[in-house]
Amino acid sequence: MSAQTPEVRSTEQLREKWMKPEVITGSEILLRSLLLEGVECVFGYPGGAVLYIYDAMYGFEDFKHVLTRHEQGAIHAADGYARASGKVGVCIATSGPGATNLVTGIATAYMDSVPLVVITGNVATTLIGTDAFQEADITGITMPITKHSYLVRDVKDLPRVIHEAFHIASTGRKGPVLIDIPKDVSATLTLFEPSSNAVNLRGYNPRMVPNKLQLDKLVQAIEESERPMILAGGGVIYSGGHEALYEFVKKTEIPITTTLLGLGAFPSGHELWTGMPGMHGTYTSNMAIQKADLLINIGARFDDRVTGNLNGFAPHAKIVHIDIDPAEIGKNVPTDIPIVGDVKTVLEMLNPEVKRADRADEWRAWIKQSNAEVPFSYQDSETVLKPQWVIEMLNETTKGEAIVTTDVGQHQMWAAQYYKFNQPRSWITSGGLGTMGFGLPSAIGAQMAHPERLVISINGDGGMQMCSQELAICAINNIPVKIVIINNQVLGMVRQWQELIYDNRYSHINLEGSPDFVKLAEAYGVKGLRATNKEEARKAWAEALETPGPVVVEFVVSKGENVYPMVTQGSTIDQMLLGDA
Repeated sequence: MSAQTPEVRSTEQLREKWMKPEVITGSEILLRSLLLEGVECVFGYPGGAVLYIYDAMYGFEDFKHVLTRHEQGAIHAADGYARASGKVGVCIATSGPGATNLVTGIATAYMDSVPLVVITGNVATTLIGTDAFQEADITGITMPITKHSYLVRDVKDLPRVIHEAFHIASTGRKGPVLIDIPKDVSATLTLFEPSSNAVNLRGYNPRMVPNKLQLDKLVQAIEESERPMILAGGGVIYSGGHEALYEFVKKTEIPITTTLLGLGAFPSGHELWTGMPGMHGTYTSNMAIQKADLLINIGARFDDRVTGNLNGFAPHAKIVHIDIDPAEIGKNVPTDIPIVGDVKTVLEMLNPEVKRADRADEWRAWIKQSNAEVPFSYQDSETVLKPQWVIEMLNETTKGEAIVTTDVGQHQMWAAQYYKFNQPRSWITSGGLGTMGFGLPSAIGAQMAHPERLVISINGDGGMQMCSQELAICAINNIPVKIVIINNQVLGMVRQWQELIYDNRYSHINLEGSPDFVKLAEAYGVKGLRATNKEEARKAWAEALETPGPVVVEFVVSKGENVYPMVTQGSTIDQMLLGDA
C-alpha cells in the first residue's frame, strides 16, 4: 500500500476501534455510541450547550454530520431519512431556542410513529432550574410528544441511555426519544464501557405475537363475509409487512384501500386496490367502507380524516383492528375483533389459515365497476396549467418509481391522488400533524438514505417558504433532489375551505409578493426553472431530470383549483363533494 493510498477498514475493524474501552469525554462517548448503533448520518446545528459535542466531531472522520440551516430543517431531514430507510433518524441541537425549534418536528414524528433519537444540549447540571441563559425544560416541554425522554445527569449513564433510546424508538409503536445532555456531562471524563446487552426495560414489552383465538375469529369472519374490505395504514410499512399484506390480499381476494400514510403498502395498479379513503379519498374507497359488512383495519388508527363523522362510519361492518399499540384499538371506533401484535407477524400467521372470500364475488364486481366509472378527475385545460396534470406528468415520466416527499396542503393531496406508488417507503409526508415546511428537508434526509434513487420534493408556494433555507444544503452537498413548487399564489387549502365552508370570505390567504423562486434557487447555487404551460412544463421537467444536481422547478398553476372529492367536517365519508369534473 502506497503512502498516498488511504487505509480501508472493514466495519468490524471500525466497530472494534469504536468499542475500545478508554477514558474519554461524554461527548466522545456519545459519538462512539451513535456509531455503534449503526448511525450513518446525523443532522444538526451547533450552539453553546453542545460545543463539547461538536468539538469531539472535529477530525472524527468516521462520524458524518450534516449542518442544516435551521433546527427544524435538521429534525425534518432526520425524519425523512428514517421514513425512507426504516432506520432510526438522529438530530442534534443546542439548549433553549435550539431545542424548542425541534418541537414541531418531534410532534410530526410522534403523530406519524417515526423512530427518531433527538439529542439536545442543556445548561450545566448546577444551573438547571435557575433560568440560566438558554435554559429550557425540553424534557418537560416535549413530554406529550415523545415516546420517552432522558435527562442525563451522570456521564456513566450515557452508553446505557443511548442504547435504550434506540431500542425504544425502533420497537413496538415507533416514535421519537429525546436525550437531553447537560454541558458538564458532555465534558466529563470517564471510562467508556459500551452498552451492547439486550435491553430489558421494566414495564416496556411490546406485544409482537397476537392471540391465536383472535386470529381464528378473523378467519371465520372472512369466510362468512359478503362485503369484506381492508383498510391498510402506515403500520404495514413500518413493520415491513407489505409482502405479507400482498399475500393476504392474493389469498383472500378482499378489496383494499390504503390510508395517506399507507400509500405504497400495496401496489396501486392492482385491480383490488380502490385508492385512498377519507376526506380527499376515492369515491370507491369511501362507499366501499360504508357498504362493507367486514372492515379489517391493518395498521391504521382510524384518524378523523379517514372516518369523517364517527357516528355514521362503516355502519354495517363488523370491525377488526390489527395494531401493535393496544391504546389505539377501540379508541375511536368500537372494535369487534381486536388483534394486538406486530402487523407483519400477524399477517404471516394469518396467511396459512385464510382462504378466498367466496361469498364476495358480487362485491368484487361492484368494486371493479366503481373503480372504472368514478376515478379521480378534473377539468384539464390547454391554456392554464393544472396542478393535477403536473402530478400526472411527474408520475408518467418517472414511472412511479421515485421517492416523493411533500409539504402540506392541496399539492399534498393531489400528489397522493395522482402519483402511483408501488413500493413502500416511497411516499413521505406529514400526515397526523400536517406540518408545513416538512417537504424540502425531509427530501434531503430521504436522498441521504438513498443516494441511488430519484427523490422528488413536491411543495406549495406557502410551505416552501418555511424551510427554503435548506436549499443551501442541497447546493453545498450536491444533494440531487428535484424540488417541485406548485405555485398558485395562495394558501390553497385554506382558500378551498373558505370558498366551500365560509361562503367565499377569503381572509389573509394571498401569497402574492412571494419571492421569485427561480432567483431564490439561483441565489443558493441551485438551478431554477419555471413553467406556465404544458409545453414549458414538459421541457423544464425533462431538463431537471437530466441535471445531475439539485433543481428547483416552479409550476405556475391556476389559482382557484380545488381538491376533489372532499368530505366536509361533520359529514360521513359517503357524503362527498365530487366537484364538477
